[in-house]
Amino acid sequence: MNYIKHLNACFQKFHDDSRLNPTHISLYMALFHFWNIYKFPESFYINRQEVMKLSKIGSKATYHRCITHLNDWKFIKYMPSHNPYKGSQIKMLNLGTTSKQVINEFKTSVEQALVSNTNSTKQIENYNKQELPKNKIEVINFFIDKKWPKLEAEKFYNHYQSIGWKIGGKIKIVDWQASASNWILKTPKHINQLSQNKDNLKTSKIKNYDQPL
Repeated sequence: MNYIKHLNACFQKFHDDSRLNPTHISLYMALFHFWNIYKFPESFYINRQEVMKLSKIGSKATYHRCITHLNDWKFIKYMPSHNPYKGSQIKMLNLGTTSKQVINEFKTSVEQALVSNTNSTKQIENYNKQELPKNKIEVINFFIDKKWPKLEAEKFYNHYQSIGWKIGGKIKIVDWQASASNWILKTPKHINQLSQNKDNLKTSKIKNYDQPL
């Protein structure tokens, strides 16, 4: 039993049959799950409580109505049991889709999924890109993470804040972190080293407090 062909045919019937509601589909998929567990036999027995739990059906009346519909609409063959110690019997019917139809439908589904996934990836990338910083503190934290001094972060922020966050005063910045990274790359390394080594208070030097002032 080729379950991929069967499921593709099944989903096509779900799409085309306006009589179905979500409960019918949930019940059918629960029955398919048990059919799969039993290795796709011609028929198999079910436990109503287990099927209701898996398909999220809370009412016995809804369960019996939907499973009867699936039987009447030629999705399954339902053979109810009136013996409390023996479950009802189910036969999953062949939904009659040719291999060619299944391949075309599967190919279309894959192509649609790839397009959807690509669009989702682009949306995530655009979401992660923040056009402008929320405030100066965010810029300072970014520079500190890159091992650059606070002063350089303030220079960057004040410069672009004064020109409306535009490159060359014309092109609007679409990713401020990328612009900040370029700023860092263009800044000579010796400026960073001087800023880090600068010690206005001379707190890093050893002092001799025995000497008079």
